[in-house]
Amino acid sequence: MLQRQPTRPTFGWDNLSGQRPAGLPAVDELPHQRLLTSGRAALFAAMKALGVQAGDGVLAPSYHCPTLVAPLRAAGAAVQFYPLGPDGLPRLDAITPAPGTKALVVAQLFGLPRSLAGVRAWCDARGIALVEDCAHSFFGQAGERPVGQWGDLATASVSKFFPVPEGGLLASAKPLPDQALRPAGGKAQLKAWVDLLERGSQQGRLTGLNAPLRALFRLKNGPPRAPSGAAPRELGEADMLAECDLGRSEQAPPALTGRLLGLPRGRIVARRRAHYQALFDGAQGLAGARPLLGALPDQAAPYVMPLWVDEPEPVYAALRSAGCAVFRWERVWPGAPGLSDFPDDHGARWRHHVLQLLCHQDLDDAMLSRTCDVLTRSLTR
Repeated sequence: MLQRQPTRPTFGWDNLSGQRPAGLPAVDELPHQRLLTSGRAALFAAMKALGVQAGDGVLAPSYHCPTLVAPLRAAGAAVQFYPLGPDGLPRLDAITPAPGTKALVVAQLFGLPRSLAGVRAWCDARGIALVEDCAHSFFGQAGERPVGQWGDLATASVSKFFPVPEGGLLASAKPLPDQALRPAGGKAQLKAWVDLLERGSQQGRLTGLNAPLRALFRLKNGPPRAPSGAAPRELGEADMLAECDLGRSEQAPPALTGRLLGLPRGRIVARRRAHYQALFDGAQGLAGARPLLGALPDQAAPYVMPLWVDEPEPVYAALRSAGCAVFRWERVWPGAPGLSDFPDDHGARWRHHVLQLLCHQDLDDAMLSRTCDVLTRSLTR
């Protein structure tokens, strides 16, 4: 049976070795931080820290995962979507903020952070707070500043870069308002360790313990369930809010999250960079496809290698069928604009044409080769 590639970092013994420093700036180097259960919980906390109330305007990108918009709506914000340019940054000339707009959320996409100097100046001129969403970019230099240091607030998803069961981060150069977080109880603390060991053993990353742990978890879980063949249904806003699960946004993460943030970081950055390069090289010369943003910048720790595909459906289906670590942001928030609203919006095009090929540190060479082989076969046909 073909094993699906892990879609996020998975703990293994090799996580314990290597250089401790990352060699790049990191979001958690900001002086004021709060550890939360997820990146979406961090965005919700950012809205609360800015005093966003029901009806206040918040600007959000047209190209997004629903988990970016859900916390804004949960805080009561009236979300106004803005179009993106070819670099993934806001098309500032096309944005007319509604009266009462309090914040603009800009995403440092794909782990390829960019300067937000223009966005910072635009926000300052209008008295609008800037929230720098670093869910894809925990490490890196964003032009003239380290990643996370353009925004009044920065948010990050710890679980996209570290092998934690869950975790998000709210950070700022200035003190954060107090936020009372419910402590993680004993059940949540135990579940974090169980999830860590289960995922590690399933991926064969705990040499010496894989077989007994797998047997133990088979007893716990029972026979595997057959995947549902039902086509995904279109969701309304209430369904999306429920699916994004913001019920634990004001709960502290388990202690294990904080401990795993102390893992050596040199390996994380080095392997992500090497994996991006392998996928970038494998995409060269393919008919009808190209790396979206070109070669890897010197000071970036990528989350994915974004690939533009002219006719993406058969390629995406082939990659998914082969168990490759790939996804696409095709599910958007109800009311998000399309090309009929913003004809020059690159974000609306990217939803359909851009495949995000994961390049996290716990993939291996065989997995990357499988992805490149599937791409080559699919696009050669």
